[in-house]
Amino acid sequence: MTTLKSMISKMMPKIPPPYYLSNAEQSRFMDEKTISEFGIDGFTLMEIAGTRAADFIQSEIPTGSHGLFFCGKGNNGGDALVIARLLSQQDYKITVCFLSGTDDLSQDADKNFKLLQKLDANIEVLNWNDFTPKEYDFVVDGMLGTGLNSDVRVPYSEAIEWINGQESPVFSLDIPTGLNADSGQIMGTSVQADFTLSFGVLKTGFYLNNGFDTTGEVILCELSFPNKYKKSTACLIDESWVQANTPSPKKRKHKYDEGVLYIVAGSEGLTGAGILAARSAWSAGLGAVILITPKGLLDIYEKQLEQIIKKTVGDRNDLYFKESHEEEVTQILQEKPGKLLIGPGLGRKQETIRFTQKLLNSFDGDIVVDADALFALSELESWDKPAKAQWILTPHPGELKSLLNKDVGDDLFRLETAKTLASQKKITVLSKGMPSIVGTQSGDAYLTGYDTRIFSRAGFGDVLAGKAAAYWVSSNSPELGCCLALLDGYQKSQQYFASNSGSLEPNDII
Repeated sequence: MTTLKSMISKMMPKIPPPYYLSNAEQSRFMDEKTISEFGIDGFTLMEIAGTRAADFIQSEIPTGSHGLFFCGKGNNGGDALVIARLLSQQDYKITVCFLSGTDDLSQDADKNFKLLQKLDANIEVLNWNDFTPKEYDFVVDGMLGTGLNSDVRVPYSEAIEWINGQESPVFSLDIPTGLNADSGQIMGTSVQADFTLSFGVLKTGFYLNNGFDTTGEVILCELSFPNKYKKSTACLIDESWVQANTPSPKKRKHKYDEGVLYIVAGSEGLTGAGILAARSAWSAGLGAVILITPKGLLDIYEKQLEQIIKKTVGDRNDLYFKESHEEEVTQILQEKPGKLLIGPGLGRKQETIRFTQKLLNSFDGDIVVDADALFALSELESWDKPAKAQWILTPHPGELKSLLNKDVGDDLFRLETAKTLASQKKITVLSKGMPSIVGTQSGDAYLTGYDTRIFSRAGFGDVLAGKAAAYWVSSNSPELGCCLALLDGYQKSQQYFASNSGSLEPNDII
């Protein structure tokens, strides 16, 4: 017997562990279990982390350069000491500066400090009080790691201020000092890294709130954590695993073979949204896209959408959807198997809101609920999808707030909100913003690791909705549909900027 749980399991992509995003507690769990149960001691893990980080720094910084290593008392400082020792043996000049002295170093950091002292190398060791600013070729931030849960205090805040005033490249170990590993919030002040060398697993905070602008280029330095100990709060959307989970396109014998996408969109003055959504869906390679429109708008769409099939409801005087159109729309949706995108440019007239609410309540097929359809949904005191239906909701932060009737707060709260809403309502939530977040029925989540702020202008949401719906049709997975749409928009934006300057327009990513 097929259960809902087994159906969801089959729909979920298989994500490789390098794309897991973990919070501070999960990172500690992996570390502790690897040491206490699996049997790889902390000193060995520190040596592996330092070796991989040193290898990367060598790939970026020429031999003979002078590096300044800022070290705290904990294992983050210990990681820096490993790197300092290894680079000193490759003819790098090393200066190590301890922010809080060397009396109370962690056990593994202290052991690495003793190893450093045994070397016959040109290594300068000093304390912050003895630090005299001068030029260095690169800086390594090994001050405070993922355990930070309060504002950075002196002398660490002073060191951060000095680091951020330098032009030399800055390598932060595991996380930039001052950045919260869970939320991506800056704890008073933070190192602005050029590179963040993340040990064992990527941190959720790299991609939330201030994280994206603080971490620079993130480099994952794999450790020997067994996969069975790896836990995540979300997963990073990446082309490699998305493509690996996407079914190969079948050879189409007829344009309707793999289903169609119906689009219910538009009203007088807002037809551009429907046009963008339809063009976007068509560009994803579907056999047929059918735009359902009030008859009074047909002439506009005929001129703009030659390749799109148009189906009309009402009469020539109808310029927006009315409650009386619901039955006609339902009849059209039953003509061919397919999925429905509803919302772009619908408008917010009361008749249109009632039409939308009635259709959402009665249609038991697959729907992407976007834009003004989300507004209509939020006007209900309570809502649930029909039992057999599958839904993707595509709210921006303001729409998510209206749907829940509460402020969604910062990005970490938005992430948790999207996960909770999706799992409780058994839907998929594509929460637009920076980052964009995909919450799933299973309670898992995926998020973008690139700058989505370029898509915040009017029209981009319509393009994204069209792509998400189209890729859902072709992949038959709402999660993959959303991820493919987000990746496609990013890839096309990169192609645009490779040969153009100036602002990106919605048509540029269709």
